[in-house]
Amino acid sequence: MRSILVLGFSVLALVAGSDAGRAEITYPWCAQYGGGRDGGGRNCGFWTYEQCRAALSGNGGYCVENAMYRGPSPGMIPPPGGVPLPRR
Repeated sequence: MRSILVLGFSVLALVAGSDAGRAEITYPWCAQYGGGRDGGGRNCGFWTYEQCRAALSGNGGYCVENAMYRGPSPGMIPPPGGVPLPRR
């Protein structure tokens, strides 16, 4: 009986500890912050190069095209004026 309880609680803990799968939304531009030993941070949540540059203003860093961006996907909120093409 004791082993059944332990097994039951183990299964419950496994199920409760797992996250549901979620789709990540990618945008065309990424801001790469800082650098240093830890490599800095990255935010790939920008529709336009100008948005990315504005986010970096005063923080340092640079903007790069997001290699993972494959076009608009469900859940994305386009900027006013429609979906821009990545600037090259």
